[in-house]
Amino acid sequence: MVKLNKIYTRTGDQGTTGLVDGSRVSKADPRMAAIGDVDEANSAIGVARAALGPGSFSEMLARIQNDLFDLGADLATPPTIEGALRIVASQVEWLEDRIDHLNAALDPLTSFILPAGDPGAAALHLGRAIVRRAERTAVAAGDATELNPHALAYLNRLSDLLFVAARAVNQMAGGDVLWVPGASR
Repeated sequence: MVKLNKIYTRTGDQGTTGLVDGSRVSKADPRMAAIGDVDEANSAIGVARAALGPGSFSEMLARIQNDLFDLGADLATPPTIEGALRIVASQVEWLEDRIDHLNAALDPLTSFILPAGDPGAAALHLGRAIVRRAERTAVAAGDATELNPHALAYLNRLSDLLFVAARAVNQMAGGDVLWVPGASR
């Protein structure tokens, strides 16, 4: 259980922040960039939940938001820490199951689609784009330090799930918004 009595600590005023093991790194450390992008993705998913309202997508997105906190903790924990909270294969598999379930009800893609349509779908597309950035920054962090491979796989699958979920929402609202190449020439 996390308990925060004081929001500011002043320990980061010199441009460093603490990892789970108590060590300090620069706030510009690649892991911190990845953690920030995961946090931004989580916030975008919260906006999507608010736009979509109650229902099955809200429950799915709530689970994902919780997993993203696990992912942030995973990224903030040096690989040498035994028994740490880590993303595990079953979390990635759950995303794959959701992708397969949602995708089975969708028409095949015949065109690229624009990140638009229903406000909830547009918010899911924004979350997808931010998750893709989080994946890129996590890969960059992995070039500098060892990361849990399940954490990287989770981000990769999550962007796919958000894409498919946005398509499912748009299908209920009349369909995807298709890209028309050269439409404004």
